[in-house]
Amino acid sequence: MKARQKKQDHDIQLKQGQTIPVTIKRLGINGEGVGYYKRKVIFVKGALPGEEVIAEITKPSANHAEANLKKIQKKSQDRVNPPCSIYEQCGGCQLQHLSYEKQLEEKKDIVRQAFERHTNLNPNQLPLKNTIGMNEPWNYRNKSQLQAGKQDDKVIVGLYGEGSHKLIDLSDCMVQHPATNNVTDVVKGILEDLNIPIYNERKRTGVIRTVVTRVGFKTGEIQLVLVTAQKEIPKKELLLEEIKNRLPEVTSVIQNINDKKTSLIFGDESVHLHGKEKISEKLGPISFELSDRAFFQLNPAQTVKLYNAAKRAAKLTGEEKIVDAYCGVGTIGLWLAENAKEIRGMDVIPAAIEDANRNAESHNVKNYKYVVGKAEEWLPKWVKEGWKPDVIVVDPPRTGCDDMFLKTVKKVKSKRFVYVSCNPSTLAKDVQQLLKAGYKLESLQPVDMFPHTAHVEVVASLSLK
Repeated sequence: MKARQKKQDHDIQLKQGQTIPVTIKRLGINGEGVGYYKRKVIFVKGALPGEEVIAEITKPSANHAEANLKKIQKKSQDRVNPPCSIYEQCGGCQLQHLSYEKQLEEKKDIVRQAFERHTNLNPNQLPLKNTIGMNEPWNYRNKSQLQAGKQDDKVIVGLYGEGSHKLIDLSDCMVQHPATNNVTDVVKGILEDLNIPIYNERKRTGVIRTVVTRVGFKTGEIQLVLVTAQKEIPKKELLLEEIKNRLPEVTSVIQNINDKKTSLIFGDESVHLHGKEKISEKLGPISFELSDRAFFQLNPAQTVKLYNAAKRAAKLTGEEKIVDAYCGVGTIGLWLAENAKEIRGMDVIPAAIEDANRNAESHNVKNYKYVVGKAEEWLPKWVKEGWKPDVIVVDPPRTGCDDMFLKTVKKVKSKRFVYVSCNPSTLAKDVQQLLKAGYKLESLQPVDMFPHTAHVEVVASLSLK
C-alpha cells in the first residue's frame, strides 16, 4: 500500500504557475530552499530551512521542480532584511536574507550534502569542521568584472540579472572593496562623457565590453582593465588623460582585446596603456605581482585563513617534496615553501607561470620550479626522472580535477593529498576516486570566502593508507 502511495506521489505532474505548500528542509548548493511536495523535490528560490511557504512552480520536470517564493506562512527566526537595494534583481549574492551566523552553519551542511550524494562515506561520521567565517563580511572582494551596456542612452556597467539577459547597473556593490566601486563608477562617467561606443552583444557593434578593476588591499594599488572588442579605441589619448585626471589613484591601466563571440571575459592579447604593467598585493608576509589575467583569490583576508588551513592539512616537517598543481601565480606554493624541501608547480597559463617565477625570486625562495603545462603531463616525467612528491596540493577550477590528472595521482601515490576546492560537489566526486585509490579522508575544513553567496570553499586533507 505504502509503495503504491509513494509511486502515486512521485507520478504527480506539477504544472508551471501552479502554487503548492512546501516545508523547507535545507539549503541547496545554489542557495535555494529545498523541500518536498508529495515526495517530489522542490527548489524554492529565496526560502530558508524551517520555513513553511507557498511556492509557485516555474520549471516542472519529472523528478523535481523549481519554484518562486510567493508567501511565507511560517518564517525562519534566522531570516533578516537584505541591506542591498538591488539584492533580488542582481543575483550576485544569494543569501543576504539569512543571518551570517546561520550562513556559516548552512555552508557546512552543503558540504555534508555533497559527500552524502557523491561518496560512500557515512555523512554523520565525516571529519567535517565548522566553517571559518569573517568578522566583517562586507566589502571583501578585491576585483570586479562588470559588463558595459547602454540603458536609455546612459552607459551602465553591471551584471546580468539572475536567469535573464538584462544588465543590472552596479554603482555601489556592498561586497566589493569601495575602491573598485569608485573606479568603476568614474570610468562609466568618462565613457559616457566622451561618447565612446559601448559593445552591443546582439549586433556585435561598439568597442567597450567589460570594465575590470582590481585593488591591492594591503598595497592600495589599483589596476583598471578595459576589455574591448577591437584593438583601436576611439579617442584613446583623451580617454587615458581623463582617467589620469579623475582617477590619480589608479596605478595601472591595461587594454585587453576580445574580438570573439564568447561569454569569456578576457581575450588572448593585452596592451599596457598607462602606469605599471602589474600591481602588487600582500598576503601575510608574502608579496605577489599580478598581471591583468592572473588568477588571484578574490577575498584576501579569508585567503590567509584558507592557505593556513591548507598548510595544516599538509602536515609539513621541512623534508617534503610538494607538487602545487593548478598553481596560478604560485600563491599556495609560496605559502608552503618555508616548511618544505622543494616546491614544483604547473599551470596552463604562461603569464601566471611568469608571475609565479617572479614571485618566488622576489622572496628569495630557492626551492621552487614552476613550469607551463598540465600536471598529468609533468608528474609522470618527474617520477620517471626519479623525483616523486610526498605531498600534492591542488586548487582546481569549479569543474574539479582533470580525469587524467587523477589517474596520474593514483599511479604516483604521494603520501598526502591536499585539495583546495571551490565546489563541494566536484570535490566529493574527486575524493571518491581518491578513496578508491587507497587514500583516507582525514579532515574537511569549510572556509567562507564569499559571504552572502551560496559559495563555500573547502580544504580536504587525505593520506595514503
